[in-house]
Parts: sequence; structure tokens; C-alpha cells
Amino acid sequence: MPKVQPGGDPAPGRGSRGRRVSTTLAEINVVPLVDVMLVLLIIFMVTAPMIQRGIDVNLPVSRRAQQITGERLEVTVPITFRDDKKLYLGPEKMDTVRLQELVRQKIEFRSDKDVFLRGDRGVQLGELVEVTDLLKAVGVVHVGLVTKAPGER
Repeated sequence: MPKVQPGGDPAPGRGSRGRRVSTTLAEINVVPLVDVMLVLLIIFMVTAPMIQRGIDVNLPVSRRAQQITGERLEVTVPITFRDDKKLYLGPEKMDTVRLQELVRQKIEFRSDKDVFLRGDRGVQLGELVEVTDLLKAVGVVHVGLVTKAPGER
């Protein structure tokens, strides 16, 4: 609210301008406040990484460790592939076009683009190569062949 200061006539005979209005400075100067806040922000940004410290752990080392893998994609080529061109992705039977689309969707966001190929004993090498070409066309990097050990059933 402005202050009104009563004042006498500065010059008698002239128009009367007797009152003077002056305003007080009641605002906060924001510039120094912002400067101080920026300095504090920089100090906290520099010191925060120094404060956090983890626990030192000496992990054991294994000589025969295997990498932990997620879900394996297994494509099975049955003996009837040469007749009906149907394959299995896991337990589900499908044609080659659908197989390509499902494999492409499953390996799209995976880091390992590997598919394991299982084939019946009577499947010919040319049929396995045909399936391998289908898989490579959708982005599979490695195709592994699944076999059995001699004593395994």
C-alpha cells in the first residue's frame, strides 16, 4: 500500500501539489536466491555419487559354469515334413509361414537370436537345410541341432 506523506506547499501561489506518494520496495530480490540455489544444486550433484557405496563381495569362481539361458526356441521337424510341410514350434503344429512369423516375434527383443532344431531320424539333410534357410530369413543368427547321447532315451 502506498504511503501518503503530507507536505507543505512547495511554492505558494502555484497549483497545489501538496501530497507526495512514495512506494516502498516490498519485493524479494529473486536473482541472488536463484544463484544460491544453483550453487547448492551443483554441490549436491557433485557429492551425491561419492556418498553411495556398495558392499565389497568376493564372489566364488566356478570352472564349469554355464551361462544361464532363458526360454529355448525349439523347432521340431517330423518325418511327415516332406508330405505336409508342417513343423512344430514347441508343442504346437504349424505351417512354415506361421512358424517364420512366430519365430520373428519371439527373437525380436532377445539378445541371443538362437533356435534349436530337432529332427526325426528319417528326415533328410535337404529338409533340415530348407528349415534352416526359413529360420535365417527371419533373423535367426545361430541354428543348433539337438541330438541325443548314446545311452539316452
